[in-house]
Amino acid sequence: MSISQHQTASGRPLRVAPAWVGGAQTTAEYLPVREAVWIWSVRRYARISLWALPLGAVLYGWTTLGVSSPPGTLLVRLVAGWLCAVAMIGLAGLLSGSRTRRSALAGLLVGMAGFMMMLPLAALPEGVGPAGSGLSATQVHAASLAAAAVAGAGWLLLGWAVFRSKLVNPADGVLLMLAALSIGAGSYAVRPLPTVGALLLLAAGMGLAWTGSRLIPPA
Repeated sequence: MSISQHQTASGRPLRVAPAWVGGAQTTAEYLPVREAVWIWSVRRYARISLWALPLGAVLYGWTTLGVSSPPGTLLVRLVAGWLCAVAMIGLAGLLSGSRTRRSALAGLLVGMAGFMMMLPLAALPEGVGPAGSGLSATQVHAASLAAAAVAGAGWLLLGWAVFRSKLVNPADGVLLMLAALSIGAGSYAVRPLPTVGALLLLAAGMGLAWTGSRLIPPA
């Protein structure tokens, strides 16, 4: 008689402790194998995707220096935004089991809204309005500032969630909140501010990625 991989020899469901997936060891609850594997996969994705944050910060800092790169500034900005969005999802997933999961979810939703607002405006040259939309150059500039402010608010909420989570280093949350202020100002701020914000985002990203990789053993 064959024994299912989800059952013991007595026919009862096979269950594992939450400590196997990084949960608290003091609880008496047990998780089914399928749920434990799913949680393990989510945590592994969150751990790996956090390394996209320092990469995105480096690319974002490169665009703030005013240096013309061979791929073009627009392409570098789009790749930097995509990497930051991936890292934002991973960070929210990492904090989903902490005490600040609501703040992390709010930061993720607000940050994604800011990225969606910035995407259609990224390809427009400065001082030009889109044809056929009825928006003037002044209105496009105001929309860009609003989109940057919304994205910065998302990072601010995530930084607050990191600071109060007691899961990772709270100093990384402080760095993330400081970086959110410069991100919220956008590329229209005084020249050193966006670059300083990129350096703060790089420091926070390296700290979060390093700490996140040590939360659970490698798969």
